Amino acid sequence: MDEGEVVERGTYHVQSLERGLAVIKAFHAGAQELTLSDVARSTGLTRAAARRFLLTLADLGYVRTDGKYFTLTARVLELGYAYLSSLSLAEVAQPHLESLSAAVHESSSVSVLEDTDIVYVARVGVSRIMSVRINIGTRFPAYATSMGHVLLAGLPPESLDRYLYRAELEKLTARTLTSSDAVLAELAKVVRQGWAMVDQELEEGLRSVAAPIRDRSGQVVAAVNLSTHASRTTTESVREELVPPLLAAAAGIEADLAAVPRVRAARG
Repeated sequence: MDEGEVVERGTYHVQSLERGLAVIKAFHAGAQELTLSDVARSTGLTRAAARRFLLTLADLGYVRTDGKYFTLTARVLELGYAYLSSLSLAEVAQPHLESLSAAVHESSSVSVLEDTDIVYVARVGVSRIMSVRINIGTRFPAYATSMGHVLLAGLPPESLDRYLYRAELEKLTARTLTSSDAVLAELAKVVRQGWAMVDQELEEGLRSVAAPIRDRSGQVVAAVNLSTHASRTTTESVREELVPPLLAAAAGIEADLAAVPRVRAARG
């Protein structure tokens, strides 16, 4: 807004809109059915004003009533549709990564598969555990990363065959899997258990675990991971302490993606 376009709140504020939104927000998980008196009490409106707003919302299809109780309808979801439609995968995932990292005090990331690499699209870093700084857009070979294993395990057989034909399975550390058979065996394990762990295959000292993120059709579209240093964790502690919250975060991201019609895997 330009300097000459400053507007005082009182000159543009539409109080009726504010009150209408307050009526909608009065409904929540613990108050799915409300009487007229409930809404008036929750919003601070008079009974007459609350009644006008409720009946208007009913006329518009956002509220239904049996004459005594009022409830929201699914149409209220349309109010957030335009915003949700514009979200990228990174924007959907970011709050889940922040909560996950805050809970376990480890760095978390989301990536997608691009050619033979994973590409980071979202990240919350809580410590520096790699020699290479990771930013949005950073790429690593899929065969040597936990997120890569999850993404490769979600490919159709013909796509996985093409990947193994194109990828150069170089030995990055003493633990790196460098044969197609070894990679396929690990991917079969990932499919069985539903998550992947990579123990110092990309870089010495780096231990990570990843879970798939699926769209509404069940297709793996991304991966979420936690990274930690081998000096402060064991593989057993990773399984017991990091895998459960990681899987919960993946489920949360999937639930949010289900509300988004077409998600962009934008980077940066």
